[in-house]
Amino acid sequence: MATVELINISKQYDGDGPIAVDNVNLHIEDGEFVVLVGPSGCGKSTALRMVAGLESISGGDMMIDGRRVNDVAPKDRDIAMVFQNYALYPHMSVAKNLAYPLRIAKVGKAERDKRVQEVAKTLQLDEYLDRKPGNLSGGQRQRVAMGRALIRQPAVFLMDEPLSNLDAKLRVYMRSEIARIQHELGVTTIYVTHDQVEAMTMGDRVVVLKGGILQQVDSPQNLYDSPANLFVAGFIGSPAMNLVETTLDLEGDEAVLIFGDQKVGVDRSLITNRPGMDAYNGKTIIAGIRPDDVYDASLSPEFASRLTANVLVRESLGSEIVCHLDLGLRQIETGDPDLDGLTGDDESASTFVGRFSPKSLVAVDEPIEISLDLDRLHFFDAETGAVIGR
Repeated sequence: MATVELINISKQYDGDGPIAVDNVNLHIEDGEFVVLVGPSGCGKSTALRMVAGLESISGGDMMIDGRRVNDVAPKDRDIAMVFQNYALYPHMSVAKNLAYPLRIAKVGKAERDKRVQEVAKTLQLDEYLDRKPGNLSGGQRQRVAMGRALIRQPAVFLMDEPLSNLDAKLRVYMRSEIARIQHELGVTTIYVTHDQVEAMTMGDRVVVLKGGILQQVDSPQNLYDSPANLFVAGFIGSPAMNLVETTLDLEGDEAVLIFGDQKVGVDRSLITNRPGMDAYNGKTIIAGIRPDDVYDASLSPEFASRLTANVLVRESLGSEIVCHLDLGLRQIETGDPDLDGLTGDDESASTFVGRFSPKSLVAVDEPIEISLDLDRLHFFDAETGAVIGR
C-alpha cells in the first residue's frame, strides 16, 4: 500500500492553453478510499491521469509513497487503473484476461493460477473463469476489469468513472461491491465520478472540484452538513440544497430574515454564534437549507417559523412526498452548469424543495405553509459565495 500526495499540482495544455487543474494540494492516506467529484470539465479525470502518469504535469510534485514520480513512467509507478470501457480482450476467457498482466510481468504459471483463483474468489467470478467477455453481464465485465487491475497487487488503485456504462440498478449494486472489495483489500484507491451520490456513498473522503480548483475535501457527512461555499452546497445532496436570497435585519435583541415580502424571526443566538454574521446586518446574503429540514407546517408545530409557498410539483415516493415550491424568490447561481439556469434567466423564480411526511395533504397549485429548522440554516456571501460563520 502507499500514500499519494499532490503538491501544488497544475495542468495547462499547450503552454498557454486552458488550465485543467489549478494548484491542487491533496494528501491521501495509505489504504484510504478517496473520490474526486465535480461536473464535466472540472479536472477530476485529468488529475487522476496525472497520478497514473498518463498526463504530463505542468507544475508541482506528484508523490507516491514519498517518492516523486513526475517523470516516472506509468508502468514503474506501481499503480493499476480501471477505465470506463473495461478494455477486456474479447477473444480471451475471464481467467486469461485476469492472468494477462502477470504473463506480461513474467510471473510463473503456478503463481499466476493461484492469484487468478484468489482474485476470482474475492470478486465472485469463480464460476465464470471459462467464459469470454461477450458472454458476461455489464457488472461481471466490470468485475473482470477490476480483477485484472487488482491481480497485480498495486500500491495504488485508480478508477475513472467505472460505472458510467451500467444501468441504474446495476450501478447501485456495483458501487456497494467496489466499496466492499476496497475495504477487504485495504488498497489505496482514487475514484473519479461525476455522480455525487456515488461519491457520498463510497468514499472515506470526497474531493469536490470545479474549474480545476479544489473547492473542499472532507468526509461525506461533513460535506453535507458544512459546505464551504455555494458551489459545494448546491452540488452535494439530492435533491440539492435550497438556496435563496434573504436580507438580515438585526433589531435589538431580535433577528429577522427577510425573504422577498415575507419575514421570519430567528433567535439572536443563531447570528451571534456565527463569527462575522453581524457585519451583514442590512445586507443581502444567501440562505441555504436542505430539503430534509423543510416541513409541512401543519404537521410540524415544533418549528415556529412560517413561510407561504405555492406548490408546483408533488412527487409521492411512498416513504415521503417531495414537493417543489415557489416562494417568489430569484434564482441563485451556484456555478454548477447542470443546475444553474434551469428555470430561465436570473430574474426567474427559484424552486424550493421540501421532503414531507406521506401524511401531508399538500396539493399542486395550492398554497402551503412551510416551516424551517432554523438551526440547520447555512449562510453564504452573495458576492463571493463563501460560507459565513463557519
